[in-house]
Amino acid sequence: MERSVDIGALPETVYALVSDVARQSRFVVESTDARWLTTARGVGARFRAGNRNGLFRWWTTAEVIRAEPGRCFAYRVRSFGVPVAEWRYDIEVSDLGCRVTESTRDLRNRFFRTVVAPVGTGVVDRDSRNAVNMEKTLARLKALAEGSS
Repeated sequence: MERSVDIGALPETVYALVSDVARQSRFVVESTDARWLTTARGVGARFRAGNRNGLFRWWTTAEVIRAEPGRCFAYRVRSFGVPVAEWRYDIEVSDLGCRVTESTRDLRNRFFRTVVAPVGTGVVDRDSRNAVNMEKTLARLKALAEGSS
Protein backbone atom coordinates (compact mmCIF):
# COMPACT_ATOMS: atom_id res chain seq x y z
CA MET A 1 0.00 0.00 0.00
CA GLU A 2 1.26 3.46 -0.76
CA ARG A 3 0.18 7.09 -0.73
CA SER A 4 1.92 10.17 -2.14
CA VAL A 5 1.93 13.93 -1.64
CA ASP A 6 3.68 16.85 -3.30
CA ILE A 7 5.55 19.04 -0.85
CA GLY A 8 6.94 22.52 -1.39
CA ALA A 9 10.24 21.78 0.32
CA LEU A 10 13.66 20.45 -0.61
CA PRO A 11 14.10 16.66 -0.61
CA GLU A 12 16.84 17.07 2.04
CA THR A 13 14.40 18.90 4.33
CA VAL A 14 11.81 16.14 4.02
CA TYR A 15 14.43 13.41 4.49
CA ALA A 16 15.62 15.10 7.68
CA LEU A 17 12.06 14.95 9.02
CA VAL A 18 11.23 11.34 8.10
CA SER A 19 14.60 9.99 9.26
CA ASP A 20 14.40 11.74 12.65
CA VAL A 21 12.54 8.84 14.26
CA ALA A 22 12.76 10.36 17.73
CA ARG A 23 10.53 13.18 16.47
CA GLN A 24 8.28 11.37 13.96
CA SER A 25 5.38 11.67 16.40
CA ARG A 26 5.03 15.26 15.16
CA PHE A 27 3.42 13.89 11.99
CA VAL A 28 3.00 10.07 12.17
CA VAL A 29 -0.56 9.42 13.37
CA GLU A 30 -0.10 6.45 15.74
CA SER A 31 3.41 7.35 16.91
CA THR A 32 3.86 8.63 20.46
CA ASP A 33 7.66 8.59 20.75
CA ALA A 34 10.78 6.71 19.75
CA ARG A 35 14.36 6.37 20.88
CA TRP A 36 17.45 5.09 19.16
CA LEU A 37 18.89 1.83 20.50
CA THR A 38 22.15 2.25 18.59
CA THR A 39 24.56 5.12 18.12
CA ALA A 40 24.59 4.59 14.34
CA ARG A 41 21.80 6.23 12.33
CA GLY A 42 22.17 4.55 8.93
CA VAL A 43 21.36 1.08 7.65
CA GLY A 44 21.38 -1.36 10.55
CA ALA A 45 20.48 1.25 13.18
CA ARG A 46 17.71 0.19 15.53
CA PHE A 47 15.06 2.11 17.44
CA ARG A 48 12.17 1.43 19.79
CA ALA A 49 8.88 3.17 19.00
CA GLY A 50 5.77 3.79 21.06
CA ASN A 51 2.38 3.75 19.39
CA ARG A 52 -1.16 4.60 20.40
CA ASN A 53 -4.70 4.01 19.18
CA GLY A 54 -7.13 5.48 21.70
CA LEU A 55 -6.64 3.56 24.94
CA PHE A 56 -4.43 0.96 23.25
CA ARG A 57 -0.66 1.45 23.52
CA TRP A 58 2.13 -0.77 22.22
CA TRP A 59 5.87 -0.78 21.52
CA THR A 60 7.76 -2.02 18.51
CA THR A 61 11.42 -2.32 17.57
CA ALA A 62 12.60 -1.29 14.12
CA GLU A 63 15.75 -1.58 12.07
CA VAL A 64 16.71 0.86 9.34
CA ILE A 65 17.01 -1.02 6.05
CA ARG A 66 17.56 1.96 3.72
CA ALA A 67 18.98 5.41 4.41
CA GLU A 68 19.72 7.54 1.35
CA PRO A 69 19.67 11.24 2.33
CA GLY A 70 17.24 13.21 0.21
CA ARG A 71 15.95 10.03 -1.47
CA CYS A 72 14.75 7.18 0.73
CA PHE A 73 14.34 6.17 4.36
CA ALA A 74 12.95 2.73 5.22
CA TYR A 75 12.73 0.44 8.23
CA ARG A 76 11.48 -3.02 9.19
CA VAL A 77 9.29 -3.27 12.30
CA ARG A 78 9.08 -6.15 14.79
CA SER A 79 6.83 -6.76 17.76
CA PHE A 80 7.65 -9.50 20.29
CA GLY A 81 10.46 -10.47 17.89
CA VAL A 82 7.99 -11.14 15.07
CA PRO A 83 8.25 -9.19 11.78
CA VAL A 84 5.13 -7.02 11.40
CA ALA A 85 5.76 -4.42 8.70
CA GLU A 86 8.12 -2.46 6.51
CA TRP A 87 7.67 1.30 6.20
CA ARG A 88 9.31 3.40 3.53
CA TYR A 89 9.48 7.05 2.47
CA ASP A 90 10.62 7.61 -1.11
CA ILE A 91 11.42 11.22 -2.04
CA GLU A 92 11.65 12.47 -5.62
CA VAL A 93 12.44 15.94 -6.91
CA SER A 94 9.37 17.65 -8.42
CA ASP A 95 8.44 21.06 -9.82
CA LEU A 96 6.94 22.00 -6.44
CA GLY A 97 9.94 20.74 -4.46
CA CYS A 98 9.50 17.02 -3.96
CA ARG A 99 7.01 14.20 -4.11
CA VAL A 100 6.96 11.90 -1.10
CA THR A 101 5.57 8.38 -1.30
CA GLU A 102 4.93 6.59 1.97
CA SER A 103 4.51 2.85 1.60
CA THR A 104 4.04 -0.09 3.89
CA ARG A 105 4.17 -3.83 3.55
CA ASP A 106 2.43 -6.12 6.05
CA LEU A 107 4.78 -8.89 7.21
CA ARG A 108 2.59 -10.38 9.94
CA ASN A 109 1.78 -14.07 9.96
CA ARG A 110 -1.90 -15.05 10.10
CA PHE A 111 -1.97 -15.66 13.87
CA PHE A 112 -0.31 -12.32 14.62
CA ARG A 113 -2.59 -10.50 12.13
CA THR A 114 -5.88 -12.04 13.32
CA VAL A 115 -5.32 -12.59 17.05
CA VAL A 116 -2.33 -10.78 18.58
CA ALA A 117 -2.50 -7.44 16.75
CA PRO A 118 -6.24 -6.72 17.23
CA VAL A 119 -5.97 -7.44 20.96
CA GLY A 120 -2.83 -5.33 21.34
CA THR A 121 -3.73 -2.40 19.08
CA GLY A 122 -7.52 -2.35 18.91
CA VAL A 123 -7.32 -2.46 15.10
CA VAL A 124 -8.98 -5.37 13.28
CA ASP A 125 -8.63 -4.05 9.71
CA ARG A 126 -5.05 -2.77 9.63
CA ASP A 127 -5.09 -2.14 5.86
CA SER A 128 -8.02 0.28 6.08
CA ARG A 129 -6.57 1.96 9.16
CA ASN A 130 -3.17 2.38 7.49
CA ALA A 131 -4.75 3.89 4.37
CA VAL A 132 -6.49 6.58 6.44
CA ASN A 133 -3.48 7.16 8.70
CA MET A 134 -1.08 7.47 5.77
CA GLU A 135 -3.22 10.25 4.25
CA LYS A 136 -3.19 12.10 7.59
CA THR A 137 0.51 11.47 8.14
CA LEU A 138 1.45 12.85 4.72
CA ALA A 139 -0.75 15.93 5.22
CA ARG A 140 0.99 16.58 8.55
CA LEU A 141 4.43 15.97 7.01
CA LYS A 142 3.60 18.41 4.21
CA ALA A 143 2.53 21.12 6.69
CA LEU A 144 5.61 20.56 8.83
CA ALA A 145 8.06 20.52 5.90
CA GLU A 146 6.54 23.56 4.21
CA GLY A 147 6.54 25.43 7.51
CA SER A 148 10.22 24.72 8.05
CA SER A 149 11.34 25.60 4.51
